[in-house]
Amino acid sequence: MSAVIAIDPGMVDQHIMELAQFGACAETGVCRTVYSAEWVAAQDHITTWCREAGLSVRQDAVGSVWARLEGSEPGPSIVTGSHIDSQVPGGRYDGVLGVIAGVIALRTLKERFGPPRRTLEAISFCEEEGSRFPATNWWGSRAITAAIGPNDPYEIVSAAGETIAQAMQAVGLDAARIPEAARTDIDTFIELHIEQGPILEHEGLPVGIVKGIPGIRHYLVELVGRTDHAGGVPMDLRRDAMAAAAEIITRAGETARSWGRPAVTTTGRIHVEPNLAAAIPGKVTFTVDARHPDPAKVQELWTGHEALIRSVAAKYDVEASWSLLVDHAPCPSDPGLIDLLETTAREQGIPFHSMYSGGGHDTQQMGLLAKVAMIFVQSKDGRSHTPDEYTTPEHAAAGIQVLTAALHRLAY
Repeated sequence: MSAVIAIDPGMVDQHIMELAQFGACAETGVCRTVYSAEWVAAQDHITTWCREAGLSVRQDAVGSVWARLEGSEPGPSIVTGSHIDSQVPGGRYDGVLGVIAGVIALRTLKERFGPPRRTLEAISFCEEEGSRFPATNWWGSRAITAAIGPNDPYEIVSAAGETIAQAMQAVGLDAARIPEAARTDIDTFIELHIEQGPILEHEGLPVGIVKGIPGIRHYLVELVGRTDHAGGVPMDLRRDAMAAAAEIITRAGETARSWGRPAVTTTGRIHVEPNLAAAIPGKVTFTVDARHPDPAKVQELWTGHEALIRSVAAKYDVEASWSLLVDHAPCPSDPGLIDLLETTAREQGIPFHSMYSGGGHDTQQMGLLAKVAMIFVQSKDGRSHTPDEYTTPEHAAAGIQVLTAALHRLAY
């Protein structure tokens, strides 16, 4: 039985508002990209919090900030945290709340229980969003899992044309030292994050225990037919790329809807050529984002979508091809950690919902080297990646209470 651990919602809100000033934009938004001046100031502020809490603190080779509460026994660490960067514009809670949760959890445990038996660490990952450098794919956690290639820092380029190596150099970091960020001594990683969806609000619950993160594929599909006059060519003689795209997009979405939760499929971008009202489209390029957390089911979903593209293309006599912009395998949560978090939530008197994540998170990368799980807290109106995102201090504190109590059970 874990001790009941109270977390002050007012303290949580104060932390959120303090960090929100670094890159504040759009009234309630945050624009804080990796290696920007706002990012430097935010990481410095977190470092100050950690030192004030009596934690040892350091910055790794890619700029992630680590706080450490040393254990009395040797062995691998138990880690919690999330990312400090934002979308542009983003909100005050995405990523940052998990960073704040880690700092508050370690400070609370140190003040109430003293040194742990097992070492605890909290991390503020340098980058997750891809908002300045779109191809980073979790720069902070990839560095920890040794998944950054030797050429990546010099080939990943921002919209402004700078490499990420140049951006690192501007804030005093050396891209040649990135391999030094790799860790092999982490046993467990638990990430607290806002839900970024409406499920918890619909259920009327503050906290979600995440059973897994979905496999995600972003297809870039290209259909090539023939551009012709919209009135002169009969329907049965056309090679209409738009008609084929419309059927693929509709039927792919219907497939996910018929499967039910947690399968999802989305087309969010489309480009038509020649894009004229009186011309049959000869070429259409569009995205298909398909996700499911079950390893077998997600393969079935992806295979089905690919078969659909081929069959519809043949029906309309258009050529079809695709490439993968994103291809991430599912990341199931560790069963033992799920049980621990659910038990801890009950002991703390926090109502919760067992659920899957819809989005990708640093936890997916950390799952390559550690046991992983996540805690979600309710997002008002399901909003995220917008200045309108909001989580009440009470819901945030409830999630941090579950996290802190779970870390107590693991480390003490």
